[in-house]
Amino acid sequence: MSLAVLTDFDDTAAYQNVAELLLNRFGDSSWMDIRARFRSGELTLKEYQEITFRNILADRSEMWDYVKRHASFRPYFGALWQHCNKYNYPMAIVSHGLDFYIEALLEKEGLNQIPVYAVNTDFASDGLRYEYTFTYPDDSAKGNSKGLIVNRFQQEGYKVIYIGDGRSDFEAAVEADDVFAHSILANQCEQQGIPFRPFHDFGDVLSLLRQHSIEVL
Repeated sequence: MSLAVLTDFDDTAAYQNVAELLLNRFGDSSWMDIRARFRSGELTLKEYQEITFRNILADRSEMWDYVKRHASFRPYFGALWQHCNKYNYPMAIVSHGLDFYIEALLEKEGLNQIPVYAVNTDFASDGLRYEYTFTYPDDSAKGNSKGLIVNRFQQEGYKVIYIGDGRSDFEAAVEADDVFAHSILANQCEQQGIPFRPFHDFGDVLSLLRQHSIEVL
Protein backbone atom coordinates (compact mmCIF):
# COMPACT_ATOMS: atom_id res chain seq x y z
CA MET A 1 0.00 0.00 0.00
CA SER A 2 1.36 3.43 -0.99
CA LEU A 3 1.73 6.21 1.55
CA ALA A 4 0.21 9.68 1.67
CA VAL A 5 1.51 12.37 4.03
CA LEU A 6 -0.95 14.95 5.35
CA THR A 7 0.13 17.69 7.73
CA ASP A 8 -1.57 20.45 9.66
CA PHE A 9 -0.18 23.94 9.04
CA ASP A 10 -0.25 26.34 12.02
CA ASP A 11 2.19 25.20 14.74
CA THR A 12 3.01 22.06 12.74
CA ALA A 13 4.21 22.57 9.17
CA ALA A 14 4.80 26.20 10.09
CA TYR A 15 6.94 26.72 13.16
CA GLN A 16 4.61 29.54 14.20
CA ASN A 17 0.86 29.83 14.50
CA VAL A 18 0.65 32.04 11.43
CA ALA A 19 -2.99 32.99 12.02
CA GLU A 20 -2.06 34.36 15.45
CA LEU A 21 1.02 36.02 13.99
CA LEU A 22 -1.28 38.02 11.71
CA LEU A 23 -3.85 38.71 14.41
CA ASN A 24 -1.15 40.02 16.75
CA ARG A 25 0.06 42.40 14.06
CA PHE A 26 -3.14 43.43 12.29
CA GLY A 27 -6.07 42.21 14.37
CA ASP A 28 -8.55 44.02 16.55
CA SER A 29 -7.42 44.22 20.18
CA SER A 30 -10.31 41.97 21.24
CA TRP A 31 -9.11 38.93 19.31
CA MET A 32 -7.56 37.20 22.33
CA ASP A 33 -10.83 37.52 24.25
CA ILE A 34 -12.55 35.81 21.33
CA ARG A 35 -9.88 33.10 21.35
CA ALA A 36 -10.60 32.52 25.04
CA ARG A 37 -14.28 31.98 24.20
CA PHE A 38 -13.24 29.42 21.58
CA ARG A 39 -10.95 27.60 24.00
CA SER A 40 -13.71 27.45 26.59
CA GLY A 41 -16.02 25.80 24.06
CA GLU A 42 -18.35 28.76 23.62
CA LEU A 43 -17.35 29.22 19.96
CA THR A 44 -16.43 26.75 17.24
CA LEU A 45 -13.09 27.10 15.46
CA LYS A 46 -14.99 28.31 12.39
CA GLU A 47 -16.76 31.03 14.39
CA TYR A 48 -13.58 32.11 16.17
CA GLN A 49 -11.64 32.44 12.94
CA GLU A 50 -14.34 34.32 11.06
CA ILE A 51 -14.94 36.79 13.90
CA THR A 52 -11.27 37.60 14.47
CA PHE A 53 -10.34 37.99 10.79
CA ARG A 54 -13.48 40.05 10.12
CA ASN A 55 -11.92 42.87 12.13
CA ILE A 56 -8.39 42.62 10.78
CA LEU A 57 -6.82 45.91 9.71
CA ALA A 58 -4.86 44.89 6.62
CA ASP A 59 -5.36 43.84 3.02
CA ARG A 60 -4.20 40.61 1.41
CA SER A 61 -0.88 41.97 0.13
CA GLU A 62 0.10 43.38 3.55
CA MET A 63 -0.58 40.10 5.28
CA TRP A 64 1.06 38.10 2.47
CA ASP A 65 4.26 40.14 2.83
CA TYR A 66 4.19 39.91 6.62
CA VAL A 67 3.97 36.12 6.50
CA LYS A 68 6.92 35.97 4.14
CA ARG A 69 9.03 38.09 6.49
CA HIS A 70 8.12 36.48 9.78
CA ALA A 71 6.98 32.86 9.26
CA SER A 72 9.00 29.73 8.55
CA PHE A 73 8.58 26.00 8.07
CA ARG A 74 9.84 23.50 10.60
CA PRO A 75 13.15 21.80 9.76
CA TYR A 76 13.13 19.13 7.04
CA PHE A 77 9.73 20.15 5.64
CA GLY A 78 11.27 20.77 2.20
CA ALA A 79 13.33 17.59 2.40
CA LEU A 80 10.19 15.61 3.17
CA TRP A 81 8.49 17.08 0.11
CA GLN A 82 11.46 16.12 -2.07
CA HIS A 83 11.40 12.55 -0.73
CA CYS A 84 7.66 12.26 -1.33
CA ASN A 85 8.12 13.50 -4.89
CA LYS A 86 10.89 10.99 -5.52
CA TYR A 87 8.78 8.03 -4.40
CA ASN A 88 5.42 9.33 -5.65
CA TYR A 89 3.90 9.69 -2.19
CA PRO A 90 1.19 12.35 -2.18
CA MET A 91 1.88 15.09 0.35
CA ALA A 92 -0.51 17.89 1.27
CA ILE A 93 -1.28 20.53 3.86
CA VAL A 94 -4.59 20.01 5.64
CA SER A 95 -5.62 23.04 7.66
CA HIS A 96 -8.57 24.83 9.16
CA GLY A 97 -6.57 28.01 8.51
CA LEU A 98 -6.93 30.41 5.62
CA ASP A 99 -5.53 29.58 2.21
CA PHE A 100 -3.84 32.92 1.49
CA TYR A 101 -1.38 32.85 4.38
CA ILE A 102 -0.49 29.20 3.77
CA GLU A 103 0.16 29.98 0.11
CA ALA A 104 2.33 32.96 1.09
CA LEU A 105 4.75 30.76 3.03
CA LEU A 106 4.77 28.09 0.33
CA GLU A 107 5.67 30.74 -2.26
CA LYS A 108 8.43 32.10 -0.03
CA GLU A 109 10.04 28.64 0.11
CA GLY A 110 9.39 27.76 -3.56
CA LEU A 111 7.00 24.96 -2.59
CA ASN A 112 3.87 26.11 -4.44
CA GLN A 113 3.38 22.60 -5.85
CA ILE A 114 2.22 21.25 -2.48
CA PRO A 115 -1.58 20.88 -2.47
CA VAL A 116 -3.48 22.79 0.21
CA TYR A 117 -6.78 21.72 1.75
CA ALA A 118 -7.81 24.78 3.75
CA VAL A 119 -10.48 27.46 4.06
CA ASN A 120 -10.78 29.25 0.73
CA THR A 121 -10.93 33.04 1.02
CA ASP A 122 -11.94 35.95 -1.16
CA PHE A 123 -10.96 39.51 -0.36
CA ALA A 124 -14.15 41.28 -1.45
CA SER A 125 -15.02 44.98 -1.10
CA ASP A 126 -17.36 44.20 1.79
CA GLY A 127 -14.81 42.12 3.67
CA LEU A 128 -13.26 38.67 3.77
CA ARG A 129 -15.46 35.86 2.48
CA TYR A 130 -14.99 32.19 3.36
CA GLU A 131 -15.69 28.98 1.46
CA TYR A 132 -15.62 25.59 3.20
CA THR A 133 -15.12 22.95 0.53
CA PHE A 134 -14.27 19.90 2.65
CA THR A 135 -17.29 19.44 4.90
CA TYR A 136 -19.60 16.60 5.82
CA PRO A 137 -23.11 17.47 4.50
CA ASP A 138 -24.70 17.09 7.95
CA ASP A 139 -21.93 18.94 9.80
CA SER A 140 -21.08 21.93 7.62
CA ALA A 141 -21.62 24.44 10.45
CA LYS A 142 -18.26 23.38 11.90
CA GLY A 143 -16.38 24.13 8.69
CA ASN A 144 -13.82 21.90 7.01
CA SER A 145 -13.26 18.37 8.28
CA LYS A 146 -9.71 17.05 8.40
CA GLY A 147 -11.04 13.54 8.99
CA LEU A 148 -12.95 13.76 5.72
CA ILE A 149 -9.76 14.51 3.80
CA VAL A 150 -7.94 11.60 5.47
CA ASN A 151 -10.80 9.31 4.47
CA ARG A 152 -10.67 10.49 0.85
CA PHE A 153 -7.02 9.52 0.55
CA GLN A 154 -7.71 6.17 2.17
CA GLN A 155 -10.54 5.52 -0.26
CA GLU A 156 -8.02 6.04 -3.07
CA GLY A 157 -5.91 3.23 -1.57
CA TYR A 158 -3.35 5.19 0.45
CA LYS A 159 -2.08 4.51 3.95
CA VAL A 160 -2.25 7.98 5.53
CA ILE A 161 0.41 9.46 7.80
CA TYR A 162 -1.02 12.47 9.61
CA ILE A 163 0.94 15.14 11.51
CA GLY A 164 -0.74 17.64 13.82
CA ASP A 165 -0.84 19.52 17.10
CA GLY A 166 -4.32 20.79 17.95
CA ARG A 167 -7.92 19.97 18.78
CA SER A 168 -9.02 20.21 15.16
CA ASP A 169 -6.48 17.48 14.29
CA PHE A 170 -7.99 14.86 16.57
CA GLU A 171 -10.66 13.68 14.12
CA ALA A 172 -7.91 13.18 11.53
CA ALA A 173 -5.73 11.32 14.04
CA VAL A 174 -8.58 8.92 14.80
CA GLU A 175 -8.92 8.08 11.11
CA ALA A 176 -5.24 8.07 10.04
CA ASP A 177 -3.12 4.93 9.75
CA ASP A 178 -0.08 6.50 11.42
CA VAL A 179 0.04 9.66 13.53
CA PHE A 180 2.77 12.09 14.51
CA ALA A 181 1.55 14.37 17.29
CA HIS A 182 2.74 17.08 19.64
CA SER A 183 1.19 19.61 22.01
CA ILE A 184 -2.58 19.35 22.55
CA LEU A 185 -3.04 16.56 20.00
CA ALA A 186 -0.44 14.39 21.74
CA ASN A 187 -2.26 14.88 25.04
CA GLN A 188 -5.61 14.02 23.48
CA CYS A 189 -4.21 10.89 21.85
CA GLU A 190 -2.76 9.77 25.17
CA GLN A 191 -6.05 10.34 26.96
CA GLN A 192 -8.10 8.52 24.30
CA GLY A 193 -5.66 5.66 23.71
CA ILE A 194 -4.84 6.65 20.13
CA PRO A 195 -1.33 5.39 19.16
CA PHE A 196 1.00 8.14 17.97
CA ARG A 197 4.65 8.96 17.40
CA PRO A 198 6.15 12.07 19.07
CA PHE A 199 6.73 14.91 16.61
CA HIS A 200 9.59 17.39 16.90
CA ASP A 201 10.24 18.29 13.27
CA PHE A 202 9.83 16.70 9.85
CA GLY A 203 13.05 14.74 10.24
CA ASP A 204 10.95 12.36 12.36
CA VAL A 205 8.57 11.76 9.47
CA LEU A 206 11.34 11.60 6.90
CA SER A 207 13.09 8.81 8.84
CA LEU A 208 9.92 6.72 8.77
CA LEU A 209 9.40 7.30 5.06
CA ARG A 210 13.00 6.43 4.23
CA GLN A 211 12.62 3.13 6.06
CA HIS A 212 9.40 2.41 4.20
CA SER A 213 11.03 3.26 0.86
CA ILE A 214 13.86 0.78 1.55
CA GLU A 215 11.40 -1.96 2.52
CA VAL A 216 9.37 -1.66 -0.69
CA LEU A 217 12.37 -1.62 -3.04
